[in-house]
Amino acid sequence: MSSLDTAATGTGRSAARGWAAVLAVTLGIFALMTSELLPVGLLTPVGADLAVSEGVAGLMVTVPGLVAAVSAPLVTVLTGRLDRRLVLSVLIGLVGAANLASGLATSFAVVLLARFLIGISVGGFWSIAGGIALRLVPERQVPRATAVIFGGVETASVLGVPAGTVLGDLGGWRLAFTAVGVLGLVSLACLVFLLPRLPQERVLGLADLPRVFRDSAGVRAGLLMAFLVITGHFLAYTFVRPVLLAHGVADHLIGTLLLVFGVAGICGNFLAGALVTRNPRATIVGIALVLASAMVLLATVDTTVATAGALLVLWGLGYGAVPVTFQTWILTAAPTATEAASSLYVSTFNLSIALGSLAGGLTVDTLTATSVLWIGAGLAVLTPLALARAVAAPKGG
Repeated sequence: MSSLDTAATGTGRSAARGWAAVLAVTLGIFALMTSELLPVGLLTPVGADLAVSEGVAGLMVTVPGLVAAVSAPLVTVLTGRLDRRLVLSVLIGLVGAANLASGLATSFAVVLLARFLIGISVGGFWSIAGGIALRLVPERQVPRATAVIFGGVETASVLGVPAGTVLGDLGGWRLAFTAVGVLGLVSLACLVFLLPRLPQERVLGLADLPRVFRDSAGVRAGLLMAFLVITGHFLAYTFVRPVLLAHGVADHLIGTLLLVFGVAGICGNFLAGALVTRNPRATIVGIALVLASAMVLLATVDTTVATAGALLVLWGLGYGAVPVTFQTWILTAAPTATEAASSLYVSTFNLSIALGSLAGGLTVDTLTATSVLWIGAGLAVLTPLALARAVAAPKGG
């Protein structure tokens, strides 16, 4: 434990203040991940306004994903001796400024530069925040606090993006980016006032990352499965707006359908949380089959608003279970090297977002919008095969 004046150390800081700090970090995670994924629901209007194709507009998701994959371990290592409150505050402030710049951008190049900065923040913030609960609350409350913090990732994926899409539909895409920028600045204020000083205690070295990858077959298997599922999801989901438009769904209804997806995702998160500790292998197989089924059905069924909503509920249930399931798998596979394993997981997660959106953009521009559904489903189907070939798995699997 740290020497911080937290409730965990018993030096007088109340448990309530510790949980307030946890919520501040959670808000920061929510703002970060909403920022990274916001363009998913706004590709068409951004592309039309800035005169780029939907495939090119998909770079708004690809660029921060690639940058975050690199920055996750690098920021953690390079800022190893700095107070974590300072590092987290700078990173979330950068997100606020970058989103405000996107809202004012007059060219797509400016938007991409802002997205590059967001990628730096996402990778670094998520890696550091992943293990911060131990320093904020009493030991017995750490699992619950960690779940709350990672809930920010999940909530951004399944609610932040749909809410931003609705706001963009109502007031334009610039308003949506500006609103998330303001959210980032609010998060900055919360971190500054609610987070205690967090001097780093153990400096993570670059050598720790390949070591945990080399020594843990469970980590390797988990990263491979996460890569397949998340790449397949974002290959298709990044272009869900043009997919739904191609199926005849009215443009003004897409934001509402994404909100339906979001609600289903939260349900999937809670369902997976109850199942993954008891049977992680079955949970992963279930996720893969649900995602593949939803994509194939959306590609083949005559789509009305009702059927699109039903299939997005199925898709949301599957994807909502992804973050908590694979985070649990990775941490269980490397119980003595959680920070290094988490950095690898964050890198894989964001690399998957980037490659999925990039491949989806190339597919949309060269084939058809519906093609991304078939490719995404194919990657999901490969996941149980990777699981079957895993050399080792976490306990309980």
